[in-house]
Amino acid sequence: MRLENGLRARLVGVFGLVVFWELLALILRVPALPGPARALVAFLEAIAGGLSYHFLISAYRVVLSIAGSFLLAVPLGLFLGREETFDRFLTPVIYLLYPIPKIVFLPVVMILLGLGDIAKIFLISLVLFFQILITTRDAARGINLALIHSVVSLGAGKWDLYRHVIWPAALPEILTSLRIASGTAIAVLFFSETIASQEGLGYYLLDAWTRYAYDQMFAGIMAMGFLGFGLYLALEWAERKLCAWKYL
Repeated sequence: MRLENGLRARLVGVFGLVVFWELLALILRVPALPGPARALVAFLEAIAGGLSYHFLISAYRVVLSIAGSFLLAVPLGLFLGREETFDRFLTPVIYLLYPIPKIVFLPVVMILLGLGDIAKIFLISLVLFFQILITTRDAARGINLALIHSVVSLGAGKWDLYRHVIWPAALPEILTSLRIASGTAIAVLFFSETIASQEGLGYYLLDAWTRYAYDQMFAGIMAMGFLGFGLYLALEWAERKLCAWKYL
């Protein structure tokens, strides 16, 4: 019943967005804002005409970036959250680097790593790394000390502590940070694919824009929205499976 209510609420939300889009298109009546029906037709035509290739390229880059940043940031964040000595030395460095918009490093990254997938994946991973790292560290740091002491009193070693206490306790916040980071990843992906690129949704959007092909441009926007929506649903599904106690 709860799942059905959630699905119904999402459908109502999508319907409301479509209605708002249609009304806005009717009011403005400009070529740059086609209505949802026209944009959907353009999207279906674009899928058959090559948009699917750009979608798969972008999806590959984003998924690999999220996976890479997760594998690097989560262990380090859990470690820093529980090891105060190391955290004291690394925190100033993290706080210094985190506020810098990583997109400014795009020219440098492309000079060093080239114009291919590696540079784009590295840049997206760099942005996501700090978001996931800080959230993971704070989650690990906020675990109740009484829980830690009770497990240690039962003879648990440090590895057991990380595996059976710290990791499960921090997991919900880690997955929340991943859902937030997925939106950031799409934004950085767009910028990285609009510079010296000939594939990906960012390139597809910019190319359609420069040709004043607004139908195709909105097809690209819809594809990017579907990519972000798919990532979000996948991460939400993972949270329901890995953190089932939250939904009891």
